[in-house]
Amino acid sequence: MVLNGSPRPKGNTSTLVKHFKEGAEESGNEVTVFNLDSMNISGCKGCFGGNIKDPNSPCVQKDDMDKIYPVYKDADIVVLASPLYYWNLSGQLRTAFDRLFAVEETVPNWRSHEKGAILLMAAEGDAFDIAVQYYKTLLEHLNWKNLGIILAGGVNNIGDIEGSNKLNEVKELGASLK
Repeated sequence: MVLNGSPRPKGNTSTLVKHFKEGAEESGNEVTVFNLDSMNISGCKGCFGGNIKDPNSPCVQKDDMDKIYPVYKDADIVVLASPLYYWNLSGQLRTAFDRLFAVEETVPNWRSHEKGAILLMAAEGDAFDIAVQYYKTLLEHLNWKNLGIILAGGVNNIGDIEGSNKLNEVKELGASLK
């Protein structure tokens, strides 16, 4: 499962996602990509109201997260894909991931145990330190395994990533998943 936090459908982060998906599918994996910017997802209310009665919709809020929850529940790997915004993940990605609080922290039968995770990021510069630290702390808290981090710096304008060796790296990462 890929949570694409880029607002640009043909931007550099989305290009990373496209190449990752190609590699993963060529290797026999099923990949579902959620382009979060085109989805209606409200922020977490912090209500601790996880709904254990509805196995397909564990959050009390009803929005496009209901498309994500069933895929998330069955996913072995969660890919966090984002442009670098103010030294961190995009708001679109943070909002969606925060809503996973409903299942990770309040619905015991949904708690994911030992999922794999991948971080894909693109940015004009290369100041990824804070975002990578956040990702690593998140994985530690969730008891997930880091399967890879691809950071593509120096790619600001749409298309800047074309021809980058990062596209080969991300496709190979996807293909390496079994």
